[in-house]
Amino acid sequence: MSTFYIKNEQIAGNKIKIIGDDYNHLKNVLRYKTGEKLDVCDENAIRYNTKIIEYTGEEVICEIVAIDKNTTESPINITLYQGLPKADKLELIIQKATEIGVNEVYPVQMERSIVKLDEKNIDKKLDRWNKISAEASKQSGRQKIPQVHRVINLKNIIENISKYDIVLLPYENEKSATIKDTLKVCMERNPKIKDIAVIIGPEGGFSEDEIKKLNDIENVRTVTLGPRILRTETAGLATLSMLVYEFEL
Repeated sequence: MSTFYIKNEQIAGNKIKIIGDDYNHLKNVLRYKTGEKLDVCDENAIRYNTKIIEYTGEEVICEIVAIDKNTTESPINITLYQGLPKADKLELIIQKATEIGVNEVYPVQMERSIVKLDEKNIDKKLDRWNKISAEASKQSGRQKIPQVHRVINLKNIIENISKYDIVLLPYENEKSATIKDTLKVCMERNPKIKDIAVIIGPEGGFSEDEIKKLNDIENVRTVTLGPRILRTETAGLATLSMLVYEFEL
């Protein structure tokens, strides 16, 4: 069954309006008929089981049959700060991170980032990244679409880092502190950990200056991902998977 994502304003009583590109997709691509069922998720990640009752010239009108109490969303909010990688690796990272359960993604221009994005094309890039996130959400049955933000830098991360309960910094020179042990210590101090950030370096890794600046922040913890050095497109996904295992499985 297909899942569609709407703004809260598209709900009125027990009716939901599907509009725009989703209207065209339902009518002309999927060719759904009146009476057929589909799932609709609002901005609060609430999933509604609905059935189509009418097509107008610009809207698909659906009737809410039930509210699905089950959730596919993680009990923790995970934000991925991903050092800008080469080529189309970021697209793969966004897709797979969405499937795993990330909440937000920030591409980060770091000292050793090989890629320098052209400001003229950044809006097109951002639009594509968010479309990839939306498609991955539909495919994986998620109730919300993770937002992919504009490219930021380390200074921007440092300015926002205090809002997280813990920030994990996978680093190849860290040999002993595992994610499991780090989370155990942090949860002894704060059992209600809710917001976690993960910072991943680009292909060239973190510079010593970047590591020093981040390590000077109280809630940042450098961690090891094991004895092997992972590529940037693997490191973030491995970290997210470990977090999902610890908090969900």
